[in-house]
Amino acid sequence: MPSKVLVAYGTTNGSTARIAEAIADVLRRNGLRAEAIPARSVADVGSYDGVVLGGALYAGRWHKDARRFARRHRRALATRPLWLFSSGPLDATASQREIPPVRGAKAVLFRLDAEEHRTFGGCLQEGAKGFIARKIVDSGKGGDFRDFTQIEGWAQRIADASSRWGQGPVGPTSESSGTRSEEGMERG
Repeated sequence: MPSKVLVAYGTTNGSTARIAEAIADVLRRNGLRAEAIPARSVADVGSYDGVVLGGALYAGRWHKDARRFARRHRRALATRPLWLFSSGPLDATASQREIPPVRGAKAVLFRLDAEEHRTFGGCLQEGAKGFIARKIVDSGKGGDFRDFTQIEGWAQRIADASSRWGQGPVGPTSESSGTRSEEGMERG
């Protein structure tokens, strides 16, 4: 039976949800059973063989739903392969170089021994929710900086790694993808 993968995400304006769907699509094309679900809606991760957790970045913080999901399900997440992603830079930097995880994502990376963290460009467009988000768009600094080729390539690495689940670490942990640190899980 194919492995079942949860792609959980925290989003405010929907950009991170679209990234999660793209990841789940790649996993499904590779024969995995993948579901993209808002992190706040997930009651239990016990039926999943692997988890991808993503969160939008706001003011240098990982989305609260992603942080809360990691805290709420930490015991179950520690026993299965886990990948993390962030969505947020409103420029092309995430397509040009690796961006280290923010504090909350870095804490989860270390504490739950996640396989890898990746930061993708974000998207903030007309109609964005929140005072600050609207000000960013109104100032002309919004836009769509998601690189779906990069996102799908990363998802393919997860799909490739799924054949080794249950055999120890399945993905790289390097300086570029987020070094595991001694920080604890952040409250938020």
